[in-house]
Amino acid sequence: MSRVVYYAAMSLDGYIAEADDTIEWLTGFEAVPPGEGVETMQGGYDEFYEGIGALVSGSVTYEWILGHIERGGSWPYAGKPCWVLSSRELRQPDGGEVDVVNASVTDLYHEMIAAAGERKLWVVGGGNVASQFADAGLLDDVWVTVVPVVLGTGKPLFASRLPGAPMRLTAALPRPSGMIELRYQVQR
Repeated sequence: MSRVVYYAAMSLDGYIAEADDTIEWLTGFEAVPPGEGVETMQGGYDEFYEGIGALVSGSVTYEWILGHIERGGSWPYAGKPCWVLSSRELRQPDGGEVDVVNASVTDLYHEMIAAAGERKLWVVGGGNVASQFADAGLLDDVWVTVVPVVLGTGKPLFASRLPGAPMRLTAALPRPSGMIELRYQVQR
């Protein structure tokens, strides 16, 4: 059965975006190779994306992707079912089809899981959507790539405190870029 995974990058101080929702600190990040004695592992986004069957995001994340498309990009999730949680009407991307819905994650969960099949349902962002899944007891894993920058303020990884027990660390993967991917399983 599919697992619900919140996969995101965050600053060392816990933010996924700056206060104005920009992420140049991430998209413009230049690798800083780890120090001597740190054994790194290849992998990351491409490896993760191969295991994705469907996606869900909030409207701010979706609008950021649309802005990227307008600057010459293309819809990055072609061929995969995608939901955007929003109370507003939002336009469809060129080259992709998105269900923009004003509904709770509990109302959509079974439909999204069925669409993901044996692959993962990716909670793309942001912290509010991830918190909704966690609050409903529907979040299985949190995979976060820590980027070695400090923002001071911004949009947090989660919008609220998570219910339940602390998460269980399942992997710590240092990357050649100087980032580290931490994988946690949500304990219920």
